[in-house]
Amino acid sequence: MDDWNQAASLLRSARFAVALTGAGISSESGLDTFRGGGGLWKKFPPERYATLSAFRRNPERCWEFFLELGRLIERAEPNRAHRILAAWEARGLLKAVITQNVDGLHQRVGSRRVVEFHGSHRRLECLACGAGAEAPAAGETREAPRCSCGAVMKPAAVLFEEAIPARALEEAQRLSEACDCLLVIGTSAAVVPASHIPGAVRAPRPARPGGGAVIEINPEKTFLGASDAALRAPASEALSRLDSLIQEETGQSWNLPKASPA
Repeated sequence: MDDWNQAASLLRSARFAVALTGAGISSESGLDTFRGGGGLWKKFPPERYATLSAFRRNPERCWEFFLELGRLIERAEPNRAHRILAAWEARGLLKAVITQNVDGLHQRVGSRRVVEFHGSHRRLECLACGAGAEAPAAGETREAPRCSCGAVMKPAAVLFEEAIPARALEEAQRLSEACDCLLVIGTSAAVVPASHIPGAVRAPRPARPGGGAVIEINPEKTFLGASDAALRAPASEALSRLDSLIQEETGQSWNLPKASPA
């Protein structure tokens, strides 16, 4: 059995499938991966713009990076890969999405159980008092917003040197323990601790003595290592092909959801 049919078989027979998504799934929506040739780190070196210490030293300078990221997110539309994952969740083929992305594109096509592992760019948080607020549109302010307590607020996206939000970490751990088939889509599997999730799925559990299966979807080889099926194609192409195989094998058909406004 080739990897494509193996992946379709694993997903179709899974009791609790979960997707782990990274920047690669959103690159087809116009959001370049951070580390790629046209990535944001070329223009905004992370050590100057995207660490917690850099934000504390100069929040106004870091806000330049947040504004640029916000503009890119506002222009982006969910692509076919996002829509297929939402359709699979609606059909019960997929139980949840753990995403390293902060763009909210999964939610815009109806994915309901989404763990934002690295936080969200759509909300603000105050590092002084802990208050939260909705983030302004990218064109509404060129200065870092202020909290009612007077401190500068930052997007609720996880910066370097920041911990993963406790609630997201706990939910990802619960999903990893329940998961018997993990789709790793568009991520290099190099960033800790998200990179630990595939290993947690593979680990034997009482409910799955042989460990869970891992399907990798990425055009290029990553740091993931061994997988049960490696699909070397962009996310939309790979998920479209898998979707067709599953519909053919089950004799069922379904429509893909449309995106809601940003």
